[in-house]
Amino acid sequence: MTVAELFMFHGTNNILELLEKMNVRVAEEYKGFGDVASGLRVFVEQLKSKSNSFDEYVQQIDAIERQVTEFEAVISMLDKHVSLLESKMQSVYQIPPS
Repeated sequence: MTVAELFMFHGTNNILELLEKMNVRVAEEYKGFGDVASGLRVFVEQLKSKSNSFDEYVQQIDAIERQVTEFEAVISMLDKHVSLLESKMQSVYQIPPS
């Protein structure tokens, strides 16, 4: 083996050792990310469960909102009817408008 081949072989070994060390370092660094991802998955599942339990309440709120809208329409009609009756009463009894 020539000197050039020895340097090349030694350089290749150094590169391989460096790559191996880098691999170990990266593996250690990212080792905790699996635990984090697992924890996030559990957290998301809990949020989904809580969200599903609110669906019933959201439906109830929507129903109440529809009823309130209907009541507002009825109240508006009654208000107009009362105003009309007041006008008629004022004209019949000739009461000045208040």
